[in-house]
Amino acid sequence: MSRAQIFLGLESSCDDTAAAIVQLAADGRATILSSVVVGQTDLHSAFGGVVPEIAARAHAEKLDHCVEQALTKAKTSLSDVDAIAVTAGPGLIGGVVSGVMCAKGLSAATGIPLYGVNHLAGHALTPRLTDNVAYPYLMLLVSGGHSQFLMVHGPDEFQRLGGTIDDAPGEAFDKVARLIALPQPGGPSIEKAAQSGDPKRFAFPRPLLDREGCDMSFSGLKTAVLRTRDAIVEEKSGLTTQDQADLAAGFQAAVVDVLAEKTRRAFLKYPDATQRTLCVAGGVAANQAIRSALETVSQQHNARFVAPPLDLCTDNAAMIAYSAAEQSRHRAADDLTLSARPRWPLDTTQPSMLGSGKKGAKA
Repeated sequence: MSRAQIFLGLESSCDDTAAAIVQLAADGRATILSSVVVGQTDLHSAFGGVVPEIAARAHAEKLDHCVEQALTKAKTSLSDVDAIAVTAGPGLIGGVVSGVMCAKGLSAATGIPLYGVNHLAGHALTPRLTDNVAYPYLMLLVSGGHSQFLMVHGPDEFQRLGGTIDDAPGEAFDKVARLIALPQPGGPSIEKAAQSGDPKRFAFPRPLLDREGCDMSFSGLKTAVLRTRDAIVEEKSGLTTQDQADLAAGFQAAVVDVLAEKTRRAFLKYPDATQRTLCVAGGVAANQAIRSALETVSQQHNARFVAPPLDLCTDNAAMIAYSAAEQSRHRAADDLTLSARPRWPLDTTQPSMLGSGKKGAKA
């Protein structure tokens, strides 16, 4: 690449509408010129979770405004953009379609090349964007709908070492928050409540620690919280604030212990390398207790620990733009037949962990 290139990114896979401008220098280093994220928490708060139809409508209404804001903040124009990147999956299909159609419209109108990006690849490559981490590196991707250990060998080469066989950690955080009457999104609510809780009051299980490998399960932990809550309610006719805090602390401690132990096992599969690096990304990576535990595990294995800034852990379009920038060196642009995909595993060489169906493998 002989000159700097400008990439416009669009993200709409769940409940954040985002657009960003990323500049890739001739030497391969990236700079985020702008990043705009419009959340939908208020739209979904009354329903206890994300409503796909509401999310899709909000994306369709906000995407063009986000693009305009991103261009303005970056002090650039659409005519300066070299490529358009968009999340093409996995995610809530209505939202993904909104983003793909917006990106295809911009590409068709301007002739700018189009790149469909796997949302999970965006998270997995974020440490390259923020810290210029060298390949290969170990990635723990923990988000609302996905959780897996990956060896990242290249911009489109991901080896899955293990993952969740049921609820992802973020999904479990949301469900447990609802069980103990904490507001959504569940991750921040659980973390805040846990600060004043006793993590040892309840003996919650650490699922799959008796099984070799890096696979994880959080469904049984969620059920244990449910049963404990029911027992408390039966005894006291309700939950006190301290009960909520102790339940939150106990649940969070169990998740932390599972992620830490499974990370230790993932290090056993790390290929020989001069510098070993553990990276964490995804919305759940914003949890400080999880970050602290993973940093400790990294120190125990003489590895560098990289956790992107909190605003780049959650869904954003800068990671989508950067992923396209890296991948554009190795593959051709997509055409206007690019389609939205509700499911899109990163490692297609291994069997699906969560089963398959008409929509394809889940993970």
